[in-house]
Amino acid sequence: MSIEPESIWAPAPSTTRGQPTSISTDPKGERLAYANNKSIFLRSIDNPAVSTQYSGHTTATTVARFSPSGYYVASGDVSGTVHVWDCVGEGATKGEYHIIGGRINDLAWDGDSARIIAVGDGKEKYGHCITADSGNSVGEISGHSSQINSVSIRQQRPLRAMTGSDDTSLVFYHGAPFKFNTSIRKHQRFIYGVAFSPDGSAIVSVGADKQIFLYDGKTGEPKADIGVGEHKGSIFGVSWSKDSKKFVTSSADQTVKIWDAEAGKAIATWRMGEEGKVSIPDHQVGVVWPHGRLDGLIISLNLHGDLTYLSESSRSLQRVVHAHQKNITAVAASHARASAPTLFTGSSDGRICNWDFSAGTADFIDGEGHTNYVSGLTATREGRIYSVGWDDSLRSLDASASAFVGSAANTDGQPKGIAELPKGLIAVTTHKGVQTFKDGEKQKEVQFTSMSPTAIAASEELLAVAGDDGSIIILIPTSLETKEKVGPLGSNISTLSFSRTGEYLAAGCTNGKISVFSTSTWEIGISRWSSHTARVTSIDWNKEGTHAVSGGLDTNIFVWSVQKPGMRVGKSNAHKDGVNGVAWVNGDKVVSVGGDAAVKVWRVEGLS
Repeated sequence: MSIEPESIWAPAPSTTRGQPTSISTDPKGERLAYANNKSIFLRSIDNPAVSTQYSGHTTATTVARFSPSGYYVASGDVSGTVHVWDCVGEGATKGEYHIIGGRINDLAWDGDSARIIAVGDGKEKYGHCITADSGNSVGEISGHSSQINSVSIRQQRPLRAMTGSDDTSLVFYHGAPFKFNTSIRKHQRFIYGVAFSPDGSAIVSVGADKQIFLYDGKTGEPKADIGVGEHKGSIFGVSWSKDSKKFVTSSADQTVKIWDAEAGKAIATWRMGEEGKVSIPDHQVGVVWPHGRLDGLIISLNLHGDLTYLSESSRSLQRVVHAHQKNITAVAASHARASAPTLFTGSSDGRICNWDFSAGTADFIDGEGHTNYVSGLTATREGRIYSVGWDDSLRSLDASASAFVGSAANTDGQPKGIAELPKGLIAVTTHKGVQTFKDGEKQKEVQFTSMSPTAIAASEELLAVAGDDGSIIILIPTSLETKEKVGPLGSNISTLSFSRTGEYLAAGCTNGKISVFSTSTWEIGISRWSSHTARVTSIDWNKEGTHAVSGGLDTNIFVWSVQKPGMRVGKSNAHKDGVNGVAWVNGDKVVSVGGDAAVKVWRVEGLS
C-alpha cells in the first residue's frame, strides 16, 4: 500500500486592501508565481490545476519573482527574509538571507540572475542588494524615509535600478555595486509600482495619486506625465509588454488599461464587476504581462484573489480563475453525479468553493453565504450540500446550480459539526447539544448537561455525538433518543466518522490516537491507529469500509487498513500549518485541505 501526490490545486494569491500585490511569470510565460499564507505557489498559466508549492518560509510570504534564467525563484516574507530556490527540480533552497527587520514588499533580479534587490518596511533600512548565490552585499539602498513598495532593475548594462516609496519619492541607482544617484519627486502620494521596460530604454512609475510617469532608462530623467484623469483610483500595478512599446496598469477603479508608451494614451480598457456599481472585491491590485507568449495574454489580480485572463486583441474576459485565499476548514465530496464526483470546500472567511474534480477548477457558490468560519460541510445523496459556520447558521446549496438556496436557519450556538440523517434530516451539533433540521426548519433538539459536544457523525441508522469528557453518545436519528453511551476514551475526541457500510465508527482524539469501534458490540476493535502526534482533525472511509484516511494538526495524512491495523502509509508535511479535512473521493483518490489554503489530491495504491 502506498500514497503518492497527484496534484495540487493552488489557492489564490494573498491580498490586502489598499496595497499592491506582486504576481510574476517565468521567462517562457508558462508559469505564474505568487505568495499565499506561508507558501509560494508556481502555477501553470494554461492549466491552473497544475501547480507546485514551496513551503520553506516560516512566516507569511509576500512576494515571489522568477530569475531571468528561469531556473530560480526569489521569495520574501514578513520577517524580512529572502529565500532563493530551485524552481525546475525539487524546489531545494539555494540560499536564505535576512535582509531587513520587517516585511519584504518587492524583489528584483538583475539580467545575469546574479544579484537581487529586496525592499520593504525595515527598522534600520528599507532595502538591500545581495548576490543570489551567497547573500554578499553588492550595494546599498538608501535615500528613502519610509517603506519602499516597489523596485526594478535594468536588465542591460550599464546596470540601473529604481525604487518607489511611501515617502512619494523615487530613487535612481547606478550599479553594480548599486549606489544612490538621484532622488526624483513627481508623485504626490504613495508610489506603488516601478518597472523598467524590457529593452531598458524607459521606466514607468505609478501610485496612489492616479498618475503615470515615464523616465529615461539610463539617466532616470523624467520624460512624460501621461494618462491624467484616466484612472479614477489608486494604480496598484504596472507591467511592460515584451516589445517595450506598451505597458498595462491595474487600479482600484476596477479597471485594467493598456497604454501606448510613445503616444502616452490608453489604447484598451477593461472594467471588472457590474457596470456602474462600485465593488471593493473587484479592485485590481496586481497585473502582469507574461513575456514569451504570442497570444497577447495579460493576467490581472483583484482583491478577492481572482486571476482574470485578458487578451490584448479582445475586450471580453478570457477566463477567471477562482480559489480560496484563506485557510480551508471543511471539505465534502458529492457523488450525486454519475460521471464524476464534485468537491466542496469552505474556508475561514466564510467562502465555499465548488470544484470540478476531473478538471481541478473551482467556482464560488453564488448567493448570500456565510460571513464567518465554515466549520462543517455535508453532501446528501440527492446532491444537496449543507454547510454550517461560526455565524451560527445552517445554509443549503444546490450542487448543480452552484448556488445557495433558501434562507439560513439559525443554530442555538456555534456549530461544531454537521451530518446527514435519513428522511432528509440534517443534524447540527453546538456546544449545547444537537439540533435536527429539514428544509431549513428546526425539527428536534436535545441538550446535554453532562458534557459539551465536540464532534458528530451519522450513518443510515445511528447518530454519534462526542463530548469533551471523551465519551460518545449514540442516538436514534429520528427521535434523538439515547441508544448507547461509549467510553470515555483517554483523551478528548476531536472528530468522528462512520464507515460507509455502517460497520465501524472511528473516533480521532486530541492526543493523535484513533479508536475504531464495532457498531454491533460497541467494543474497540482497533486501537493501533496511533501515528499522529497532534490532534486528529478529520477521518473519512473508502466506499467498501476497508480503509480510512486521516489528517491532523501535525501536518500528516495517513491511510489505514482495517484488516491489517498495523499497516499504514502516510505523508508528512502534507499541508503547512496542519491538515483540516480529508475526503475519500473515489476508489483510489483521496483529497486533503489545510492551513495553506490548498486542495491536494493523493493517489492510494495497493489497497487490495
